[in-house]
Amino acid sequence: MVAVIYVQHEGGRHEVDLPIGETVMQGAVNNMIDGILGDCGGALACATCHCYVDAAWVDRLDPPSAAENEMLEIVTAERRANSRLSCQIKASQALDGLVVFLPESQF
Repeated sequence: MVAVIYVQHEGGRHEVDLPIGETVMQGAVNNMIDGILGDCGGALACATCHCYVDAAWVDRLDPPSAAENEMLEIVTAERRANSRLSCQIKASQALDGLVVFLPESQF
């Protein structure tokens, strides 16, 4: 299991243990964490799982694919250098303790 910490826009924190290979989006949906919707179920087709990766973790992730970058162009919250789609981040031992911040809104 890998610990992921979700920080909601208003400051609430939720630490969730994810199985290796599960996406950060699925972890939020399965644990009913407000702020990540995942409307497309992780098919890289909606951008409703937008999050901001804590600066300490950004360099530990693979860079976003071209398809993810395209979807990040349509996020409704401000796109930042640390913006990612949580459906594209899979839990791994290297990401144990990952912190992601959720935007104010996905719409």
